[in-house]
Amino acid sequence: MRNLHIRLAAAYALKGETERAAAELVEAKSLVSDDRFSSVARLKTSGSFRVSECFRAPKIRALVETTYIAGLRKTGMPEE
Repeated sequence: MRNLHIRLAAAYALKGETERAAAELVEAKSLVSDDRFSSVARLKTSGSFRVSECFRAPKIRALVETTYIAGLRKTGMPEE
């Protein structure tokens, strides 16, 4: 479920629904015992970003940056 909430946070932020985005980010953070959702840098070094082959493909990485990561930045997630 935590991955659902972090993805919803990004999607809501991209749509301009900042309050809903912030609420989903808070929920995602509450469902993990580590700090993977504390910053963009931390997220990129955790879990699926490190392991998944699809994120290593340049085209996919670019799409992730322009949608998912851009949305998380709009939620207020810091870079570091």
